[in-house]
Parts: sequence; structure tokens; C-alpha cells
Amino acid sequence: MRILALALAFCLCGCGLRPLYSGGASGQVAQSLRAVDVAPIPGRAGWLVRTALEDRLGNGEGSAPRYRLEIELDDDITGFGIRRDNSVTRERRTLRARYRLVDAERGTVLLDATAGSDAGIDVVSSEYATVAAEQTALERLAAEVADQIVTRIALYASRTGGSE
Repeated sequence: MRILALALAFCLCGCGLRPLYSGGASGQVAQSLRAVDVAPIPGRAGWLVRTALEDRLGNGEGSAPRYRLEIELDDDITGFGIRRDNSVTRERRTLRARYRLVDAERGTVLLDATAGSDAGIDVVSSEYATVAAEQTALERLAAEVADQIVTRIALYASRTGGSE
């Protein structure tokens, strides 16, 4: 078993794969992520996404940010699964983000991309339960969108070496 694991390790080394977060907290990607300042995003969805991003980026270590992250959100709830009495039985909540990573010093856009996710919501007879399900879905979607954005910025930082 040990020989198989060793052989697999040698095969992976030869294929050019390398860890994204090599070097841990002092690594180049982690340092680049800490240098991102997230601009305010309006609305409840904006607050949730911004808070999730700040948690994941680990910024605020006293140094001036090298990058600014600007985000525009589109939060939509669509009803479907219509009964004969025209009542909705199911909803889909969609959260989409268009984001731009901007060089704080030069003002140039380094990365312009989108992220998004959606969630299905059962509409039940209790209006309170439906609203609670919609809010829970928004919280989960905000975390998923933040994860997508951080991953894309980390990939960008690893490819450019944080030198853009």
C-alpha cells in the first residue's frame, strides 16, 4: 500500500499540479487575497456576500489594500409549480454576481467575471416558513457565490504571481 501511495505521489509531481495555497498563510496566494478590499454592496444579499468574502479573504491586517473588489448582485425569486388555483408550490432563488478586481493604485480592471448559484424552495401553507426558507436560501447562496469569487481570485493570483 505504501509503495502504491509513493508511486502515485511521483506521478502527480510529474504532471505539473501544484497546491493553490502552497506556503500557507505566508504564501503568495494568501498574501494576495489579504490585499483585497471589498467595496460595499447594497442590500441584505450584498451584506451577506460582503461579510462572507471578508471572512474568506482574511483581509484587514493593517496594510493598504492592493486590490479593490467591486460587485453588482442580482437576487431573484421566481415562482413555478403552479396549481389549478394559481398558487405557487415551488420557487427558485437565484443569486448572480458580476465582479471586478481592480488594481487600487492604477484603477485598471484586472479581472472581470461572474459567479452565481440557485436554490429551490418549497412553498408551504405557512407564510412564515416560506419566508424563513427564502432567507436561509439567500444565506447559503451568498456563501456559495463568495466561495466562487475567492476561488477565481486565488487562481488569478497564482497565475499572475500577484504582480499585476
